[in-house]
Amino acid sequence: MGRVEQSGLCHSKGILGRRWRFIVIGVLADTHIPSRAGRLPEPLLQDFTRVDLIVHAGDITVLSVLDELARLAPVVAVAGNMDSLDVHKKLGETRLLELERFRIGVLHGHGGYGKVQDRALAAFPDAHCVVFGHTHAPYCQRHGDVLLFNPGSPTDRRRQPRASYGLLHLGRDIRGEIIYLDGGD
Repeated sequence: MGRVEQSGLCHSKGILGRRWRFIVIGVLADTHIPSRAGRLPEPLLQDFTRVDLIVHAGDITVLSVLDELARLAPVVAVAGNMDSLDVHKKLGETRLLELERFRIGVLHGHGGYGKVQDRALAAFPDAHCVVFGHTHAPYCQRHGDVLLFNPGSPTDRRRQPRASYGLLHLGRDIRGEIIYLDGGD
């Protein structure tokens, strides 16, 4: 699989200040290794060598995936519905990151009723951005002042035309970017 294109970008308003540090976060979810793929795609690994932080939004299935990512940048991860009890105990199901002046919520998105986007917003009412997975469908849209961001899956496209992952760019605001991989699987 090779990297072929970037989607449109979406933004979330931040707290305006005179100075800010630019941060790039690599975002992935729903890797399901080894049941859906033997390893992470090379284009993702190459892109993540240039990030400040990596966020995995669950359904990791084996912790060795996080070890591989940790060789590239610091990793924050949460457990998803396909993760073992051990993974849940180690990672938990939600995280709230405070980076510079931004609050970023992270969860997988499974469980409960209604749309995943609604559950994500409800889980982190004071966040500037909420990262989630579960659907395997890329999603990058603002809901009011909150950016909802699902990178899709780099290894299990499910009903999507292509596999994907994402980047979050933090500066004056938060900007989400979906990266699509070529090839069907």
